[in-house]
Amino acid sequence: MSSLSVTGQPKLSLILPFHNEAGILRDLFQRLYPALSQLGLSYEIICVDDGSTDKTYQALLREREQDLRIKIVRLARNFGKEAALSCGLRLATGLSAITMDSDLQHPPEIIPELVAKWQNGAELVYAIRKNRDTDSQLRRFFSHAFYAIFQKIADIKLPEGAGDFCLLDRKVINAVNALPERNRFMKGLVTWVGFHHETVPFEVAPRPRGSSNWNFFHLLRFAFDGLSSFSTLPLRVWTWSGGLVSLIALTYGVYLTLRTLIYGADVPGYASVMVGILLLGGLQLLSLGMIGEYLARVFTEVKGRPIYFIAEQIGFDDKP
Repeated sequence: MSSLSVTGQPKLSLILPFHNEAGILRDLFQRLYPALSQLGLSYEIICVDDGSTDKTYQALLREREQDLRIKIVRLARNFGKEAALSCGLRLATGLSAITMDSDLQHPPEIIPELVAKWQNGAELVYAIRKNRDTDSQLRRFFSHAFYAIFQKIADIKLPEGAGDFCLLDRKVINAVNALPERNRFMKGLVTWVGFHHETVPFEVAPRPRGSSNWNFFHLLRFAFDGLSSFSTLPLRVWTWSGGLVSLIALTYGVYLTLRTLIYGADVPGYASVMVGILLLGGLQLLSLGMIGEYLARVFTEVKGRPIYFIAEQIGFDDKP
């Protein structure tokens, strides 16, 4: 690739978050360049090193020596992929931007199709995975369950299979950047801002090297973050549960009163008392836990801490 800097505002910004991806980085760029060369558009590649502890940053520096369109951001620590994507979108100068994972499960060969949809008028183009054959059965089940629940209770409709692989028009980029929240569920935020969208299907490839940094509990937490960011139903359900339990208790109280008046008092059973106590105690703890989860998010928001800190950035002040 040419080492000359591209003049003027690029038509496309490609945003790649990295976390310990040194082993796969060269393969990624070898597949990126042919895909980008098909576009006939000026572009920049924004690489966000999200606190990697391996040689990812050094490998990115070597890539930039070959092509000055590569711009590098090193975050002060690992803030998470949502923060890395937010950072990339804020630094992007293109008329459009593509966000994608850097582990090659998002195939670069799909990029021309995303750009074609954008050039034909779409303001937001989702890359939709056709299947989850590369996932375990358990992960596949919970993924389908998440999308099903999200569609039912959330304030927005997130296309099933949509992820962080998508193209955003400059209007969408500006809208997402205007959102101030710190608990960021990026695929939900991108959908929430609206605009005309289209989809492009793709096959997810297995990772050529290494394994995912996301274990089951990370994914479960991420799913709950998404649900709680776009729905208050988990809070409302405890209001309904409390009303239902109160109605049952009132009905049972009336029954006991009438039974005592008719048949006289008897000794209540120990088992039924304990079951009632444990049931109500469990419901109370669950409801308090749910309230605590939302309160923790409020606490995070009101502190107003930045989403990320940049330790170093290279290439953003280059003059043509």
